[in-house]
Amino acid sequence: MTWTWREKPTAVIQRGKITQPPYIYHSLEKEKLRTEIDCLNLKGERETKNRNRISTMVGLPYDCLANPLGAVRLTFEKAVGAGSDPAALDGKDWGTADLFRQFLFDDGALSQVPILNPSTIKRVQPNTLVRFRGMIQDMLGNEFYVGAYKDGCKWRTNKFADASPCPVDASSDSRIWERQLLYCVPVPGQNSWVESSHESIKNPYTESISPPREKRPREDDSTMADVDMVESGHVPEDSPNLKKMREDGRTLEPSDLQMIGTEGKSSNLSLLPDLERNSFPCLVKTYDSPESSLKLNDVFEFIGIFSFDTDLTVDRDNTDELEEGFCEDALVYLPPAKVPRLHCIVHRKIGVNDFLSSPCLELTPSAIREVREALLGNLTAVLGNDRVAAQYVLLHLLSRVHARVDSIAVGKLSLNLTSFNKESISVFANRIKLAVENILPFTECLPLTVDYLNTVSLAPKKDYTTNRLASGFLQLAAGSHLTIDETTLQSGTLNSTGVENVRVLKNMMQTQKVEYDFTYYKMEMAADVQVLILSEGKSNILPADLVVPFRPSAVDPTLGVNGEMLKAWRWYLATMKSLPHAIEPHMQKVVEDDLVAARQADRSLGSQEFSRWLTMGRLMSISFGETSLSMEHWQMVKELETLRKERST
Repeated sequence: MTWTWREKPTAVIQRGKITQPPYIYHSLEKEKLRTEIDCLNLKGERETKNRNRISTMVGLPYDCLANPLGAVRLTFEKAVGAGSDPAALDGKDWGTADLFRQFLFDDGALSQVPILNPSTIKRVQPNTLVRFRGMIQDMLGNEFYVGAYKDGCKWRTNKFADASPCPVDASSDSRIWERQLLYCVPVPGQNSWVESSHESIKNPYTESISPPREKRPREDDSTMADVDMVESGHVPEDSPNLKKMREDGRTLEPSDLQMIGTEGKSSNLSLLPDLERNSFPCLVKTYDSPESSLKLNDVFEFIGIFSFDTDLTVDRDNTDELEEGFCEDALVYLPPAKVPRLHCIVHRKIGVNDFLSSPCLELTPSAIREVREALLGNLTAVLGNDRVAAQYVLLHLLSRVHARVDSIAVGKLSLNLTSFNKESISVFANRIKLAVENILPFTECLPLTVDYLNTVSLAPKKDYTTNRLASGFLQLAAGSHLTIDETTLQSGTLNSTGVENVRVLKNMMQTQKVEYDFTYYKMEMAADVQVLILSEGKSNILPADLVVPFRPSAVDPTLGVNGEMLKAWRWYLATMKSLPHAIEPHMQKVVEDDLVAARQADRSLGSQEFSRWLTMGRLMSISFGETSLSMEHWQMVKELETLRKERST
């Protein structure tokens, strides 16, 4: 029996599969065609797997988390392809920031972005999206870089990257752009519970990766290439040692992985900074932002691309004229092995509330009163059942600078607790310190001694050798709390450094400003620091707004507080502190009459006392969640002041 063709069979592609045509042909030819079809299908499956493998390696073009540079470059290509001249993009955003803002905030992906800190940096992969929360400790000026260049007939960009992904021909067209360099540090005095509230945020791209091996000692540890940690099971495909072993027919042993990973340059996964737990600086590079929006000592959350590049080490002896003009000297002292880089795409100024986890609590007047009473009760127990002192401490913890009139910082309320002796300070000093640390995110403690004042520099000072601002103890973020233990101060002689430190401390308490020393001149920087002084008698060198004699009557050894209550107290202080406040016209008349009567009874009263009473009235109102002064709260202030004066006589 003979079969004949109706027409020449051709393969048909249906939904990605090659199928045989519905034609009648000879059985031998039919088997041959089936074999060809199977081969084509197998080839197509291999190509699909290769494409998937490549996509997994480099990330999807718009995968903002795993491959943010892909999104940056594609948005650039889209802008240039739409007819935009790269020269017109100088100092401008071409849609990248809007893309990431939508991804982070509108689409709710912010919680997926890992926070860069000492515990996560070994799991975060280079060139992925991260966020860093910290204070701007120094502003290093601007850095020039090749922002866009022409590769053949196509324009490419180096924005948000330390180096170009491919060599740049010196003769090719290019655009020189600039970016601002910020040296950022974790907020000084940040307490451990602040970090623990963010431990649940993990890097989704590193959970499946085994942790890197420990760093081995090397003869030369001066460059990033010497940090030779190898990802478990990862072998560079283009390794010369690997190729040689393949040629020799050898089987890879575990010991070979270390040798392969340390030849030439280490893989990016191994380039981890050698950082101390308590010091985690980050060099943030910002783009297209006005300098006025970023200020020294402000706290920001920077979201951008985390980068490590072994070629970033700057050799001061081998820089050509172009590099010498474009490179800041400060970068020589900030090697990538010590200071990680973050190319900021989006940034936002954050406050204390952004460091807190919200409690399970409704914002009602009754709930606020309950939280206030619980916190006041705890402070009373901490202070040995001294409820008067506890009420003043509560008002002190709610204070902040909310306005400035000439040289007066309106809203500050520094507090001096006196009448401490050796026995009471040994019992209550640590209790007060721990109580404040547990409810405020940023706290510092300064034990005042003559030796300390004579040797340290409390104010920041410019170091022109490194072109860096050397941080001082008083370079603190707004909203920080400082406890000064003056009971440790003994008789002695202050040298010029000690005298200057006392003057700087006194000036900060009176004006809430800190003088920064730039050698040839000094500049005052605004501060907002709550200051609590513990002393035997009234401090003569550090005048506080309020002096309250301490009268403990008992010591509670337990002081147990659960986690939810601590969350509620932290939320209460941060939220009430930010409330607006006003005095209604009818209450203004009442206050004015009371102030006039007080002045007639005591001629020594002046504007400082009147200003303090108004501040206390405001703080008493907001402690109850009220935004205007009431007669009840004004009476509470007057009664509290009467009790304080009785103690002072």
